[in-house]
Amino acid sequence: MAMQLPFIRASRMARTSPHLVGEPCADDEVLLDAPDARLSPALVAAARGDHVPAASLLLATRVASEWERRDRYVTRLAAFARSRPEWLDAWLATAPQDPDALLVGAQLAVDRAWQSPARAELLREVSPLITAAARGDQRDPVPWRIALDHARGAQAGHTYFEELWAAAVRRAPHHYGCHVAALRYLATYWHGSHHECFDFADRAAQDAPAGALVQALPLRAAFGYLTDDCGPEIPRERLDTAADRAIALSPRLPAADPWPARMRNLLIFVLVRLERWPDAVEQLRLNGPYATSFPWDRMSDDPLGHFLRVREDIRVGAAGNPSGHPRNERGGRVRPGDH
Repeated sequence: MAMQLPFIRASRMARTSPHLVGEPCADDEVLLDAPDARLSPALVAAARGDHVPAASLLLATRVASEWERRDRYVTRLAAFARSRPEWLDAWLATAPQDPDALLVGAQLAVDRAWQSPARAELLREVSPLITAAARGDQRDPVPWRIALDHARGAQAGHTYFEELWAAAVRRAPHHYGCHVAALRYLATYWHGSHHECFDFADRAAQDAPAGALVQALPLRAAFGYLTDDCGPEIPRERLDTAADRAIALSPRLPAADPWPARMRNLLIFVLVRLERWPDAVEQLRLNGPYATSFPWDRMSDDPLGHFLRVREDIRVGAAGNPSGHPRNERGGRVRPGDH
């Protein structure tokens, strides 16, 4: 039986040569949730039951303090372990105190609990796993990002959230994952108060270096507003400013590369909603052949197909014949899911 790849191609195998930046790619060359060159071997090995490459990858990110990539890799490895847990079980059995294995295990436990109707109760039961992961390396902010997500799902009070947030920013003041987790908690805590969410995101971006992913945090706030029915109206200027921050960040990140594709896919979504067609065309150029499930899975059960349709809308809109903004193909408005 052929091994199932940890990402999806549009319809057939894409060319094996690197995609040229600016060269339009055909629909059947677009990849959904493609791992980068470092993660891909770890996922392929995990599919064979071998945890060693994943362990080596996460150890390298910890030694080099590559917290953004570590966070992304942990999330992807835990997602893979939801359907193929054998390699992670073997890793934890072999090295039960390994901080990297504990971290993936904590993320997996939170992911599993999150899907249950008894979410709050189950999340409280996995708290010791998060605590164990946080003790693994005192410098690591990623367990605290998991703890912030956990606090939102467990409906923890604001005082407890503030304690977690303080611990997270002590470790990495500009860590994007922790900021997104905090924004999502605050969006739930202040439901409908999008001005407060924008204020939080804007302050974080203003304090961060120009090349930090936190520059895209106001874009997440814009997405939350654009996909929510609640709260007072946000001025168009503030939405444009959020998009402009992310546009300024985008050229600082590798072009036609899986690593920044999630941010660029979100930016494309917001630009289309704002009908900024030329800017959306430029982000498609920088993005290359990489589609990501988020944000398109918030509107359709077929995120790849939806991305391809939006891509065509952008081409039509840039030619002066806009066909409209992304629509929710499940019926009704876009759900706010991942604010």
